[in-house]
Order: sequence, then structure tokens, then C-alpha cells
Amino acid sequence: MSKRSLRIEYGAYLAELGARNPDIVVLEGDLKASTQSVRFQEAFPDRYFDVGVAEQNMVGIAAGLSLSGKIPFAHSFACFISMRALDQVRTTVAYPRLNVKFVVSHGGISAGSAGTTHHSTEDIAIMRAIANMTVLVPGDVAEMKQVVEAALNLDGPVYIRLSAADVEDVYGPNDRFVVGKATTLATGDDAAIITTGTLAYEGICAAKRLREEDHLRVRVLQMASVKPLDAAAVLAAAEETGRIVTVEEHNILGGLGGAVSEIAGEIGKARIRRIGIRDCFCGVGTASYLMKENGLTVENIVEAVKKLLERKV
Repeated sequence: MSKRSLRIEYGAYLAELGARNPDIVVLEGDLKASTQSVRFQEAFPDRYFDVGVAEQNMVGIAAGLSLSGKIPFAHSFACFISMRALDQVRTTVAYPRLNVKFVVSHGGISAGSAGTTHHSTEDIAIMRAIANMTVLVPGDVAEMKQVVEAALNLDGPVYIRLSAADVEDVYGPNDRFVVGKATTLATGDDAAIITTGTLAYEGICAAKRLREEDHLRVRVLQMASVKPLDAAAVLAAAEETGRIVTVEEHNILGGLGGAVSEIAGEIGKARIRRIGIRDCFCGVGTASYLMKENGLTVENIVEAVKKLLERKV
């Protein structure tokens, strides 16, 4: 299968949406080639504002544009929006529930050789803890487009996290993203794998291997909507399989694994294994190297499922 760039596809799609909706305005924090917001700038220069390395100021400008009736899409790396501009995101945008869309690139450890300062392994936890904020993490190009369109139609602040890595196509022609709902990518009752972001592909591959090699039918839920989370899908997986493995390119504290554990813990009917960054700072290297180093591979998922199935509740 051929991989595609989420960022390049996003840039083209944003320009397409801009042609349809004249109220969309775009803000950038001096990273237009990286985030691919440059495509919007080329198409609509009068609706594009590059504020430079001033993320806090950019969020304030986005808030003002929102109050004037525009729909601002603000861009930077995930680490800069979620941490450097956190006060402004929380107080200036989320508190008054303004209609600003934060679309961030280089989520997780996909910044690779840029190193620890550019990794964002805390951002989902930060953003899901902010009231009024919707947190969406698409896994492939098709899901990304559906996520962005859903965010555009949602009145309120949205945080959309994109990876800098090229990704495989995961969504089938009938798969549809809905805010607050999981997308079922595989069915089964032996165990459940719940993914978010681009690790949906590894989740699907793990389920396929478990079916072919061990005759296990493992459910795969892609949870692009981390907040609001599909509590009904989590509870069904807990009750019907009894074993859940969460997979995310994020710290195991406070992200998807934490959110799933909070819900499943209320009924106490499932054992959960969280696969993610194990509460540490990640180093420097290619994105693929860092994924292996941090245990975010198909092999790690398969092993986690098997270990859960070996244990008796």
C-alpha cells in the first residue's frame, strides 16, 4: 500500500473548503510549509495571516476574528499550541466558547529528529481537560477530511491533531466519522483494541495477525473523537470482550488510555492495557525508530492482547 501525507492532503482540503466558505480565515505561526496552510495562502492571500513566532498573539487574533463572525483556523505544531499558547487557548477561546479551530501538525513523536522540544506527548491530556474543547485525532486522509468538515460545522473550539508522518489508508468507503462516536474498523468479541490517530493502522494489522495466527476475533475501534468520547462503545467493548488494549502516540497518562479507563473503571468488567509513551520524554531519531523504541508497533499490540487473554478476571 502507498502512504499519503496527512499534512499535504489537509492543506489542499483546507483550500477547497475556503473556496466553499468565504468566512474561513487562516492564521499561521511561521510554519506554513510544515502545516501546509501555505496552500490556503496561495489561494486566498487576503484571508491569511502569518503572525510569525507569536503563538499566544495568534490565538488572541483568532478570538477576535471569531467574535467578528469569521471562522478562524489557527495552525502551528501541536507542542506550541497546547503548551506555549495554553493560557490563551483556555481563557481567551475555550472559556467564552469561541468558534476557533486549532489544527496542529507534528502530533505525538512524529517530529522525529526535531527532538523532545518538538514532540507533543501531553497535548491530548491537556486539551481534553479544558472545558468546552472538542479534541479530534484523525488516523488517515479520509478520516481527516471528515474530521475537518465536522469541526467546521461545529460551533465552538476544536483541537485537531495531525501527524507529520505519511500514513496508510484505513477508512473504507462506508466508514463515517461522527463527533462523539467510535468507528468500528473490525468486529470481534475475544478482545478489543481502541486506537486514536494514525495508530489505527497498527491496530488493524494487529487484529488481522491475531485472527490469522491465533484464530482470535478482535474488535478494533478507532476513536478519532477523544473528547467527547464514545462511552457507549467503550462500555460495550468492556462488557462484551472483557479485555481492552488502548493504543496512542501520547503519554499513557491522561490521553486515550486514561479516558477509556475512566469509563470502563465505572463498571469494573474489563482488564485494560494502555500502549503509549510510558510517562517519559522521547529522544531524537526518525519517527519510525521512535515508534519502535517506545513500543508502538503491531508486535507490541499483539503481545498486549495475548497477555490480557492469558489472565483470568
